[in-house]
Amino acid sequence: MMKISFELSDKDLRYFRQVLQKVRKGRSAENEDLILTEAKALLGEVAKTDAPQYVQGRIAQLGQLIDMLEDADWRLEGADRKRVLNALAYFADPDDLIPDRVPGLGYLDDAIMVELVVQDLKHEIEAFEAFVAYRKERRKKKLSSKDGLEKRRTSLQGRMRRRRQGDRNRHSRKRGRSPIGLW
Repeated sequence: MMKISFELSDKDLRYFRQVLQKVRKGRSAENEDLILTEAKALLGEVAKTDAPQYVQGRIAQLGQLIDMLEDADWRLEGADRKRVLNALAYFADPDDLIPDRVPGLGYLDDAIMVELVVQDLKHEIEAFEAFVAYRKERRKKKLSSKDGLEKRRTSLQGRMRRRRQGDRNRHSRKRGRSPIGLW
């Protein structure tokens, strides 16, 4: 096995941020069905390839973002929903930074972008994972009351927003924005 690693400079991050912003302008988050359909298609396409494990693992993380949007109990709405959709919009374009049809490298930019997006959406992902675990535990105990589930969702989404705001405040004092700039 060989391990290859690289670092993204501030210039590299600015480039990825600009690419994401350009894609977001061309692919409106309002076109949710198209974004979700194409993100799911990317998941399926990569799973059928012999892409490197790094790429396979990163692209698989898109499934969690899709689940977050489609989970009827989680009900991510408003600006929170738009953040996740904006992140997925990049993956809906097969001719992104490195066109997906380029053998061996086509999904590398997608994998790098997933890594950056997951960092930017860490509070959303943590809250969703906690919600899913809570719901699973309730089902295991055969508790059916939606009341407790609703309270937990509200609490976790509130915590998610507070943590994101805390990050935003820290970044604005340091460099002015998050690594990829979803907020």
